Amino acid sequence: MKLTFFGGARTVTGANYLLDSGGHKILIDCGLNQGSHFAERQNFEPFPYNPAEIEAVFITHAHIDHIGRIPKLYKDGFRGVIYSTEATKDFSEFLLLDSEHILSKEAEREHKAPLYDTRDVNETLKLWRGIPYHEPCTTSPFRATLFNAGHILGSAIVRIEAEGKTIVFSGDLGNYPAPIIQATEKLDDADYCLIESTYGDRVHEGVDERKEHLEDAIEDVVKSRGVLLIPAFAMERTQELLYHLNDLVEHGRIPKVPVYIDSPLAIKITEVYKKYEQDFNKETSRQIRSGDDILNFPGLRLTLTTEQSKEINGVPSPKIIIAGSGMSQGGRILHHEHAYLPDPKSMILFIGYQAHGSLGRMILEGAKTVKIFGDEIPVRAKVRAISGYSAHADQPRLLEWLRPMRGTLKKIFVVQGEGESSGALAQKIQDDLAVSAHIPEQNEEVVL
Repeated sequence: MKLTFFGGARTVTGANYLLDSGGHKILIDCGLNQGSHFAERQNFEPFPYNPAEIEAVFITHAHIDHIGRIPKLYKDGFRGVIYSTEATKDFSEFLLLDSEHILSKEAEREHKAPLYDTRDVNETLKLWRGIPYHEPCTTSPFRATLFNAGHILGSAIVRIEAEGKTIVFSGDLGNYPAPIIQATEKLDDADYCLIESTYGDRVHEGVDERKEHLEDAIEDVVKSRGVLLIPAFAMERTQELLYHLNDLVEHGRIPKVPVYIDSPLAIKITEVYKKYEQDFNKETSRQIRSGDDILNFPGLRLTLTTEQSKEINGVPSPKIIIAGSGMSQGGRILHHEHAYLPDPKSMILFIGYQAHGSLGRMILEGAKTVKIFGDEIPVRAKVRAISGYSAHADQPRLLEWLRPMRGTLKKIFVVQGEGESSGALAQKIQDDLAVSAHIPEQNEEVVL
């Protein structure tokens, strides 16, 4: 059995792994490359394999860096089956259509053909099947089983069995204990494992600390009568924020201030959340049974239309604006950054990973000016980050997840991380678990 790393190798985004057993080929994830302009150009390159030969694609979760090139795969000839949890399937529909809209605008600006169109997305969705956790699915000669990754709602660890070998794809693992969703499941038996390393060199803040930092940020902005900008991913980060804001409001821990969710996608995804309440953790389920609308509170305002979004500027400060995209690479957050980054009374608060080359990363690393809509915008607003809001496990949690498999693992492949984080995790795996850890190169092929 051969494993080839066609994405997610020495980079966080673009996860795309091919397994070949006797000429039968399957993919695990087929994500968009994100961050720098170079990464985005990679999306337009032909696949290094024939999409028509791929029999199935197994999806770990609905984030665009794991699903964003599937419609291109269809466009280029793929006609197999796509498998994921039901929740991932539902979220992917909204996220892929949103991605298509953004990508088509980019292509228009650069005078090139779009990566794919809405027809490709709709035809892709017809090939998609939802499967439950723990129920094996067979596509010869592979036997696949999904386990809860605890990363976002519906996220999965994919275990593949073939040729008497077992290989586990971590996907993205959760930063537990996470609000709303259930904890990451641990596996105790595998020959090979691909482990994500987004935060392979970090230790996150605890749950209480992240809520306190959020409370502090709100209080500081209200005191200065400024605007709190929070670039947030529409999937999971926005819902976690709503959950914590609901708690802070209900317990009177923050001043009354309007909170805008300025993201049609986040609003739609929040509605999908309510369909999967059976997958929430026990504490969240208990709150819902007690009558608490966990994703709603006084002062919350949802802005679906462009006109409603524009009206936010006319509302006097202080106010909180949560909008996509999470790395400030597009979406409505750019309009608010254009307006409020020059204001020293305001603050931008990052709560998710900022990929190398992204606008969010530039701001976070102290850029004095940034270019938005062709204008040079001075960054005078305060800049803060809360790492604990990341949906990714940190180094101690990654090691803890691997530990039960250490007795059977022949090799661990460290993927989905930048150089320093992957290197730190690989070294720690070898030192603490005494298992061989390898950081694969892009397009590297290994025989299992």
